[in-house]
Amino acid sequence: MSAVPQAPADSAADGSRYDPQAVEAAARAHWAARDAYRVTEDTAKPKFYACSMLPYPSGKLHMGHVRNYTINDMLARQLRMKGMNVLMPMGWDAFGLPAENAAMKNKVPPAAWTYANIAHMKGQMQAMGLAIDWSRELATCQPSYYRWNQWLFLKMLEAGICERRTQVVNWDPVDQTVLANEQVIDGRGWRSGALVEKREIPGYYLKITDYAEELLSAVTDPEDPNYLSGWPERVRLMQENWIGKSSGVRFAFPHTLAGADGAPIGGGRLYVFTTRADTIMGVSFCAVAPEHPLALHAAQGRPEVAAFIAECKAGGTTEAELATQEKKGVPTGLVVTHPLTGAEVPVWVGNYVLMGYGDGAVMGVPAHDERDFAFAKKYGLGIKQVVAVPGETFSDAAWAEGYGDKQRGVCVNSGELDGLDHKAAVDRVAELLAAKGLGEKKITWRLRDWGISRQRYWGTPIPIIHCPEHGAVPVPEQDLPVVLPEDCIPDGSGNPLHKHEGFHAGVTCPVCGAAARRETDTMDTFVDSSWYFMRYCDPANDQAMVGAGAQHWMPMDQYIGGIEHAILHLLYARFWTKVMRDLKLVRVSEPFRKLLTQGMVLNHIYSRRTEQGGIEYFWPHEVEPVQDAGGKVVGARLKADKDGLPAGTAIDYQGVGTMSKSKNNGVDPQELIDRYGADTARLFVMFAAPPEQTLEWNESAVEGAHRFLKRVWSYAQKQAATLVRATASDLSAAPLRAEAKALRRELHLVLRQVSHDYERMQYNTVVSGCMKLLNALDAYAPDASDGDAAVLCEAVSVLLRALYPACPHLTHALWQQLGYAAAIGELLDAPWPAVDEAALVQDEIELVLQVNGKLRGAIRVPAGADKAAIEAAALASPDALKFTEGKPPKKVVVVPGRLVNLVV
Repeated sequence: MSAVPQAPADSAADGSRYDPQAVEAAARAHWAARDAYRVTEDTAKPKFYACSMLPYPSGKLHMGHVRNYTINDMLARQLRMKGMNVLMPMGWDAFGLPAENAAMKNKVPPAAWTYANIAHMKGQMQAMGLAIDWSRELATCQPSYYRWNQWLFLKMLEAGICERRTQVVNWDPVDQTVLANEQVIDGRGWRSGALVEKREIPGYYLKITDYAEELLSAVTDPEDPNYLSGWPERVRLMQENWIGKSSGVRFAFPHTLAGADGAPIGGGRLYVFTTRADTIMGVSFCAVAPEHPLALHAAQGRPEVAAFIAECKAGGTTEAELATQEKKGVPTGLVVTHPLTGAEVPVWVGNYVLMGYGDGAVMGVPAHDERDFAFAKKYGLGIKQVVAVPGETFSDAAWAEGYGDKQRGVCVNSGELDGLDHKAAVDRVAELLAAKGLGEKKITWRLRDWGISRQRYWGTPIPIIHCPEHGAVPVPEQDLPVVLPEDCIPDGSGNPLHKHEGFHAGVTCPVCGAAARRETDTMDTFVDSSWYFMRYCDPANDQAMVGAGAQHWMPMDQYIGGIEHAILHLLYARFWTKVMRDLKLVRVSEPFRKLLTQGMVLNHIYSRRTEQGGIEYFWPHEVEPVQDAGGKVVGARLKADKDGLPAGTAIDYQGVGTMSKSKNNGVDPQELIDRYGADTARLFVMFAAPPEQTLEWNESAVEGAHRFLKRVWSYAQKQAATLVRATASDLSAAPLRAEAKALRRELHLVLRQVSHDYERMQYNTVVSGCMKLLNALDAYAPDASDGDAAVLCEAVSVLLRALYPACPHLTHALWQQLGYAAAIGELLDAPWPAVDEAALVQDEIELVLQVNGKLRGAIRVPAGADKAAIEAAALASPDALKFTEGKPPKKVVVVPGRLVNLVV
């Protein structure tokens, strides 16, 4: 990881030196001894459930983790001070492919690798001083957790929410395993290099589409009682687009094509769905998916079609992949009939058509669809304009954005549709097709049912037994959990559960008692993360998936995590919650009231091209930036010899990007904590940017955060005697001099702003407020009076409480040392300070003095002075006498609370 600068030395020679390691170790020991963060379902206090997305146990925390968890920690600590019962748990998203890959590389079971990583990362989190209730810790690879994945799977199977059907997968014939799409590189398996095949195999699907309307409504309809108003708008939009509700027309192109059995293929109809039925008169071809029955029929007699289908099998299977790959096709030689004109329409096989979406076929209207236009130009297909936008000219030479405009367009060259706008034309086409029995209006969804079967080892075993006579039979509920063997070491030769005899030993069919074998597919790891937040509420309940804890804590009040989880994880968690509701397990319909997606942590990226054409990356500490005349970084030079490159070698600057091991621009948070202390790391990530924005790593800003904490410590030591005396005494009746009143007013102005910033989770400005208050204290010259001691005592009390959620260790130590703990109680339960409105009232106010609109000085007047008194004070001011030269003003303008302008 990138080197962290050495903490600036503290020159103090006495015991007052700020030693973050000693301070933090003592604070954590104190909290551990009193089990300070254990939370119970205390109904006497308002509950608040704040949760960060559970991490994958990769082995080390990164700066993104530090930022995410510190945001959560600041929220939890401040709300606890405000009298709320706050739950902040933590767990581990422990199943998944990375553990299998690590196992193959290191030749250790995924379980051993995973548990070792969990132990290490837990230690790092504890070093950060996070207020986590570790009594609720869970790991999704524990049988006590995934037992309930299996239990709910069986309940969904009973309820018809889960069903077994075939799915198309990427199959590596050498490794004998299914590959994720990202493991297929140029059509070959990432490990074996073998040509990947598309295979249809059975799997289990959860019917998330049954909940599509409800899932959509909560992100689009403010009138919905479950509307997610506390979510960022862009996340709601991402969910809306993924669910993808479309209103259009589903209709058929009739045909007489017969299969091998002599019966018409597909009942003699090729069905498509379109949102642009107004363009139906512009159809020049139909395209079907490579797996479509018409494509397979054509392949029997046309070798070029069979070859193209084989080529498509090596391509992607997701919509995202198909959107970016080159659009290719082949004619089948088959034709279908246009349902309104009776014209023959040629059928093509297209690599961009997915069998799993709609009916696996699309109508091609090149004049009004950009993808169809490119396809038609490539293969010389007809392009007929059937929609015109007033004032615009159509040409088939090149695509123009207006050709797809359905808002302004009207039908042309379309017979009886001519002159109709989009909506009227769609309605009329639907009527015409319905009259022929060939189509109807229909709503379709982009959302597809969730296939949860994974042909991998390290995951939740699917609780199914395969009997030679009775087929797939659910495991009886009393036999759960089906425990995953933890001794397997994947070797790339397929799922090791196939060959693990202990996994299948003694298994019998629940129906007939005959010898049988277990299902070796495991569940998608999104299953694990779809409900873990509910299990935190009842972590030790071995009788039920959830219980009274979930009824108390859910819905979650604040969820915090990366924008990369804005679609699938959140969508599946919302679906899983609704299923649990329908099965009477919980009462809530939406799991997360509020959502914060924190910004990424960025750092500078330096690289150079190697002689072989590859890219070599350099750590920021290895190079010296080169700047242009304006101070902008335009390149870099190597500081010292490295791997045969001499010092001074020119290095390219790629700007800033997300911290990554692969680009040598990460920063090890543990190194940061070891050198500066956790409080400095926490303060830096909170102060550098608002939580939802990206944060750029800045070494000088880290040093600045450390210097600020040293200033806080030093100030407390300097005033320790005064503060200890004040906390042990009742000085509330002590009279205050004017300077003390002014400091107290500044204190409560800062407190009012900081309290507001906490409410809106703008933690960077919370830190700014703390810095402002320390500056005011540093600038104040106290005397030995009780009044000054009382104001200093109050100000430091507010400073420590405001800073505590960001820097709990230092503030805890000072709170104890200065006597606040003895007087008020533990800092973590100290009441949040209230703004004293009386302190904000000024005896005097300062007004700007102008002469003929120009700034000439200032005057001070009593806060309640009327216009006449203000005028008199202004006229008597030495500055006024000087700049008016003693002449009486023609006019005096008073702007209350702001200024006085003398017009001469």
